[in-house]
Amino acid sequence: NRNSGTHPIHSHMSFSAAAMVEESSTGESKSNRSRNKKDPITITSRAAERVFELLSSPNAEGALGIRLGVKRRGCNGLSYTLNYAFERKKGEEEMAAHGLIVFVEPMALFSIVGTVMDYEETDLSSEFTFINPNSKGECGCGESFNV
Repeated sequence: NRNSGTHPIHSHMSFSAAAMVEESSTGESKSNRSRNKKDPITITSRAAERVFELLSSPNAEGALGIRLGVKRRGCNGLSYTLNYAFERKKGEEEMAAHGLIVFVEPMALFSIVGTVMDYEETDLSSEFTFINPNSKGECGCGESFNV
């Protein structure tokens, strides 16, 4: 639905947990340093390349980038959503990786911070994968997770 600002990207997604991203700190006081803000997720070059392929389709004409979110569904609670983003929405986290603009929905931020988004192809499947350090468990089919 073009009026909602998003169109779903049809692709199978699976999820797994991994080590947390290491954060660095400096000895400077907060008032004396500018805050270096880290991107909420890391997007691999393979994932960015595949998203660019999807963005070149007629369904994505006019899209600014992609929108990443989570919805309550599946047997384990949460599932990732990827949609084309045709507009900026208030409160979203905006980031760029490999020239790709990614909008992260505010409600998803807590659940996905530190996640690595990749794209994998095998003889049997091609899918976006999410390695999420916040995931406390996943369902057997890999479609949902909980934090």
